[in-house]
Amino acid sequence: MNEPVGRFSTVDAIGRGLQEAPVLRQGLGVTWLFAGVGAGGRVVVPIMIQQAIDRGIVGQDEVRVDRVAVFGAVAAVALLIAGVAQRTAMVRLGARSEQALFDLRRRLIAHIHRLSLADHNDERRGGLVARVTSDIETLTQFFQWGGLAWLLNGTMMLVVAAVMLAYNWALALVAFVVALPLAFVLRAVQRHLSAAYDRARERNGEMLSAVSEAVTGAETIRAYGAGRHIAAETNVTVKRRADAQIRANVIGAFLFPSGEVFSVLTVAAVVGAGVWLGPASGLTAGAMVGFVFLTYRFLEPIAELTEVLDQTQTAVAGLRRVLGVLDMPVGPPQPAESIPLPAGPLGLDIDRVTFSYRSRADRALADQPVLTDVRVSIPAGQQVALVGATGSGKTTLGRLIARFADPTSGEIRLGGVPLPATGNDELRHRLVVVAQEPFLFDDTITANVRFSRPGATEADVERVIDELDVRDWVRSLPDGLHTRVGERGEQLSAGERQLVALLRAGLADPDVLVLDEATSSVDALTEVRISRALTHLAQGRTTIAIAHRLSTAARADRVLVLDDGHLVEDGSHAQLILRAGPYRRLYDAWMTATSAQ
Repeated sequence: MNEPVGRFSTVDAIGRGLQEAPVLRQGLGVTWLFAGVGAGGRVVVPIMIQQAIDRGIVGQDEVRVDRVAVFGAVAAVALLIAGVAQRTAMVRLGARSEQALFDLRRRLIAHIHRLSLADHNDERRGGLVARVTSDIETLTQFFQWGGLAWLLNGTMMLVVAAVMLAYNWALALVAFVVALPLAFVLRAVQRHLSAAYDRARERNGEMLSAVSEAVTGAETIRAYGAGRHIAAETNVTVKRRADAQIRANVIGAFLFPSGEVFSVLTVAAVVGAGVWLGPASGLTAGAMVGFVFLTYRFLEPIAELTEVLDQTQTAVAGLRRVLGVLDMPVGPPQPAESIPLPAGPLGLDIDRVTFSYRSRADRALADQPVLTDVRVSIPAGQQVALVGATGSGKTTLGRLIARFADPTSGEIRLGGVPLPATGNDELRHRLVVVAQEPFLFDDTITANVRFSRPGATEADVERVIDELDVRDWVRSLPDGLHTRVGERGEQLSAGERQLVALLRAGLADPDVLVLDEATSSVDALTEVRISRALTHLAQGRTTIAIAHRLSTAARADRVLVLDDGHLVEDGSHAQLILRAGPYRRLYDAWMTATSAQ
């Protein structure tokens, strides 16, 4: 995946994040105002301490308890108001951050589904899942604590700094000058920490991909006794993730002690300067004590922000990866103004189509075309079979017809309209793909069939079952249409999953059907049911079947033979058999293999 992870600086990433989450900006001024009131209320306490000392203690033996009580009451009321204001700010920011993350996750999922086939081939599915899950989760954790800390503590520092300058500008300058080097230390650490967390998030995505493959491929791994090998590879990926995270944590561990050291030095410098200035400068005992409290109030947020900075870099690293996906152009792109497809059956024209997959893993193969100068015209309603050896390009051509990607060069027209000029919604309604390994949700057969038309009723599903003549199969199921298929349809056989996919396509009622035929062996009865259902489904529709079993090609009106990305033969089954060319060789090899079974 062409993911520009390192393209954003920390400031740029945060600014871009605010642009992508407008709900965070809504009412931010009011939230900041509540945070300011909260900070101001806490600043009142040092001021009241100063007043209590200077005005409540008149002499060595006289204490004005009434004045001290008034100042204490004022401080208590101020703290109460501060607590209410800060809680309001926290609630407002928390609610908006959760809504923003919900919107961001929803947009990310929608964007991933709109990426081109090439982008999905470049990135393992686990890596994309990591963007939606763990990378977004880092932002959730940040807003639960880090975001609030930046808002509340940042406001506190500004308010306290202003009060310190008003109290005694000389002592304030001493405090600021001594604490200033901490900013340079944090800046230096932040650069290394940012790179370390970027690497840790990358390794986390790799780990999730490896674990996902190990879990979803458990049956195949067990069948080949490859458990130890896969476990060893997964352990290496997990170890790389752990090493990257440990390195980031080691760098982050430097932040908190550095804040503590500068806090001690700053307080010591303020006390020393205050003693040196003495009462002659107009600095009273109460003012000195109050200023020390203010200095602590100023340094407390700095100490906490050194801890938050560690979490902030984790969140920014996750945000960069999310933004990297959102910045990827959707593929194929939508037209500015779509051209409607003509009503009725649709023909298909493939004009000089060439296609190459881009590959991040192997740049040497990136420019090698999978299809080269393919030209063919398919009339409306014709049943066409695409055949060829593995790697011939037949599946790729089917995907281009469905516009899961656009040709590198050339053009595909549906009903005379170029596919890039067709609106995606209309295309998905008029053209339906039945994948080689159809994806089924862990639900009932009815729910999986209705997926293609959410508004359909169970009566509509029953009608399609009768139209495709598979009622006998439905009756053979333990709970009929209410039979649960299991995760990814694992409770059904490969042939039964194909039947569900055909029912799904029948309910969608498309004008063009692209069928990537399953390669898995199916029993004789299921194959008869599939053939019967496909015959009914294809009636009156333009059908392109990517045929792996040449019995499908024998039943088609027309056979297109691909070899190494080139269209090498075009004709009916009977015509091609007589030519003794590539199709005849494929058919003879298939018949030999079938007879041997």
